[in-house]
Amino acid sequence: MVHPKILEVIEHDVCTACGACASACPAGAIVINKRAEVRDPDNLELYEKGATLNVCEGCFTCGRVCPVIDGYYDDEFANVKSFFGAKSTIVGQDGGVTSHILKELLRKGEIDCVVGISRNNLWETELILMTKPEDVDKTTGTKYTYDSVLEALKEPFEKYDRIAVVGVPCQAHGARLISENVNDKIVLIVGLLCMESFYHETMREKIVPEIMKLNVDDVVKMDFGKGKFWNYTKDGQEHSVKIAEVAPYARNPCHHCCDYTSVFADISVGSVGTPDGWNCVFIRTDAGQKYFDKVKDTLEIMENPAPPGLDLVKKLAKMKHDNNSGHYLEVCEKFSFDECGIR
Repeated sequence: MVHPKILEVIEHDVCTACGACASACPAGAIVINKRAEVRDPDNLELYEKGATLNVCEGCFTCGRVCPVIDGYYDDEFANVKSFFGAKSTIVGQDGGVTSHILKELLRKGEIDCVVGISRNNLWETELILMTKPEDVDKTTGTKYTYDSVLEALKEPFEKYDRIAVVGVPCQAHGARLISENVNDKIVLIVGLLCMESFYHETMREKIVPEIMKLNVDDVVKMDFGKGKFWNYTKDGQEHSVKIAEVAPYARNPCHHCCDYTSVFADISVGSVGTPDGWNCVFIRTDAGQKYFDKVKDTLEIMENPAPPGLDLVKKLAKMKHDNNSGHYLEVCEKFSFDECGIR
C-alpha cells in the first residue's frame, strides 16, 4: 500500500485544507471537507483520512504541493522588492486594493480568471471562479472563515491559460508549489496577510453568539485591529473583544503556521501598517511587479506609510513565528519524513 506524506499531515491535524493536493492529484484520490466510512474505489468521494489509498497511484504529487511538508521561511521579508500603501475607489474591507487589482487585470484582458472565495450573509464562504470584472464584486471584504480555495483550480486548469489566485498564506504557498511542480498556468498569486482563520461553525456558533454576545445575522463586517476582534452590526454599532479571547478558537493548523505575510505570493496585500482606508502592499516577484505596473496608475499610492509602516508588520510576523514555530517543529519531529522545517 502506498503511503503519501499528506496522510501524516492529516493524521496530526496540521493540514491547512488549502486544497492544493486535491487540485493536483491526477487520480482524483483527494477531496477536501468530505468524509465517508468505507468507499467504493471507483467512487471518487472521500475516505476518512482525506486520501483514498485504493485509488492513489503512488505518484506522490500531493506531497510536492503541500505547504506543511514544504516548510516555512524564517525571514518573511527577504524577497520583498518594495513596500508601500495603496487604496482604490472600491468599497472593500480597507483600501480595496486586492479587488481593484483583479478587476483591472480582468478588464484589460491580462488574466483569464481568478480563483477566490465569496461569502453570504450568514458568513458562509463559497469557492468562486471570476472571469469578468463584475464577478470580483462578490468577493469584496475580508472573510475570517475558511474555504479550500485551491481545490477550485480543477476546472480552470482545463479551460484557461492565465489564472490568478487570491488567498491567505497557506493558499498562496500551495499555489506556488503547484506552479513550480505541476501546472504553470498560475500566472499571478495575490496573498493576504493572515494571523489565523476560523471554521464557519466555530465563528457562527461560538465566537459571535457566546464571546461577542451578538446575533451573527446582524453582523455586517468583521475585523482585527488594535489588539481586538471587531464586529460591526446593522445598527451601526461597533463591538469588540480582545484578540486573546478568540485566538484559541482558530483552526488548529493556524496554530502551526509560520507565515503571516504570504511570503510565497507575487503580491501581498493587508491592512496593517497603513492608515485607515489604506492597504499595505508588498511586491515580491518579477511577476508581481509586472502585473502591478499594469494597474498602478488607477490606484492612489502612499510611498512611505510610516509610522507604523513596515515595523508593525514585522512585529506581527515575529509574534506569529514566536507563537507557532515551536508547535510546528514539534509536529515535524513526529513525521516519518524530514523535508519539513523552518529555513
